[in-house]
Amino acid sequence: MDAIAAARAVQSGEATGTPKAANGDVEAIRVLRVAYRSAVKARTQAANQLHALVVTAPLELREQLRGLALRELVERCSRLRPGDVPDSSTAITKYTLRRLARRFQQLDEEAGELKAQMRRLIQRLAPTLLAEQGVNTITASALLVAAGDNPERLRSEGSFAHLCGVAPLDASSGKQQRHRLNRGGDRQANSALHTVAIVRMSHDPTTKSYVARRISEGKTKRETIRCLKRYLIRDIYRILVPIVTPTGT
Repeated sequence: MDAIAAARAVQSGEATGTPKAANGDVEAIRVLRVAYRSAVKARTQAANQLHALVVTAPLELREQLRGLALRELVERCSRLRPGDVPDSSTAITKYTLRRLARRFQQLDEEAGELKAQMRRLIQRLAPTLLAEQGVNTITASALLVAAGDNPERLRSEGSFAHLCGVAPLDASSGKQQRHRLNRGGDRQANSALHTVAIVRMSHDPTTKSYVARRISEGKTKRETIRCLKRYLIRDIYRILVPIVTPTGT
């Protein structure tokens, strides 16, 4: 629906916004995020398969591996010795577990290298963003990608809030005044803001006080988180907009 509305706005001449540029460090971060998310997804799949095979492994092998934490399980399985030519059920299971464990290790290393590259670019582009409480490399990259290489095109924090899907949508009825979830906007950026909000609710005294006050006023926890995400946009917008985008990269 958003795509159709955007196309109709362009056709009618009503669209006056500046398109997102894709010619600088933020575009490089976006490309790295594609590979990073793929590596993490494949790593999770390998971990799930590893756990599933342990459950159905022969009894002696299952007893050795059951109950281990993921990292310890991967390390143990990566050192299994199935023999040069595995020809029994136990040997084949060991061989498969070793392959999955080494695949996990390879993907884990790949994800770490991609994350390091993203962090290097973010530190060069917006070091103060990483200094914000609750913001890490992954959440910062999602917010930067949403803003693009030309964040100055976002004329106000309200436009950035709409872009990230955290602008409040009125759902009042009669005497009941409330706002509902905004399902539009960049969902990855929205998820990043949600993560930052949850971290601050757990570790930031100011945020804890704000949440307690909102709940005492009759807000639900979900509504409070939505309000908190909207406030977070204000701080993040002030960090992102002054960025001077490098050219020719």
